[in-house]
Amino acid sequence: MVELNGKVVIITGGAMGMGAATAELMAQAGGKIVIADFNEELGRQQTQKIIDAGGTAAFINTDVSNPKNVEAMVQFAVDTYGRLDGAVNNAARTPDSKPLADMDDEEFDALIGVDLKGVALCMKYELRQMMKQNTGGSIVNISSVSGIRPQPANPIYVAAKFGVNGLTKQAAMDYSCNGIRINAVAPGAIDTPMLRGALQQFGFDPEAYAKQLSMLGRFAQADEVAQANLWLISDLASYITGAIITVDGGYTAM
Repeated sequence: MVELNGKVVIITGGAMGMGAATAELMAQAGGKIVIADFNEELGRQQTQKIIDAGGTAAFINTDVSNPKNVEAMVQFAVDTYGRLDGAVNNAARTPDSKPLADMDDEEFDALIGVDLKGVALCMKYELRQMMKQNTGGSIVNISSVSGIRPQPANPIYVAAKFGVNGLTKQAAMDYSCNGIRINAVAPGAIDTPMLRGALQQFGFDPEAYAKQLSMLGRFAQADEVAQANLWLISDLASYITGAIITVDGGYTAM
């Protein structure tokens, strides 16, 4: 079992799916967790679930596209636990479903606002706090295989995730001198409510589609991504920064 030994970790989009699995796993590993999510009901339920299981967790309602919300999120972590050691910037919107010529302008602003600007804002305030502490830290941005290999009719989501990869590498370069490691995890087809909803939206059969998206012929489970997140936040990944780690069953190598 990877140990976090009391590290304070923010997880955005932690109310469900990969974020919830990551929050649970990191709490089990001894982390002190802040779940940040716009869905207050589910966020509080997930927080209580961790507490009931013997873990340490707190919740703050957060819209990651809002700078004041993000600044308050980081301050909440510090007010609650005294510091910030790590963050998993996981919050995201469902991918778009139209080619570029048919793009919806409002959808562009909303999706980029969460999936790209939101990651940038989270890093901005997380980095400021970590530099203030002068004790290093680790940040994991949740990208996607769509940030490596474009998908049909997802121009906004693809652009956002390519951007996340770029932000990750740039920030890793700029803040390595502060002892802050910054990496991205790029999941493939993960069995989450967001994926199931997207497949339904596009009219795809989940079982047939899984075989097209993985050498292993199945969707991943959320905790398989959570394991990668946990390792990168932990001291076991002490020499890893600027990396984009795929958790995709070999999809990007196909």
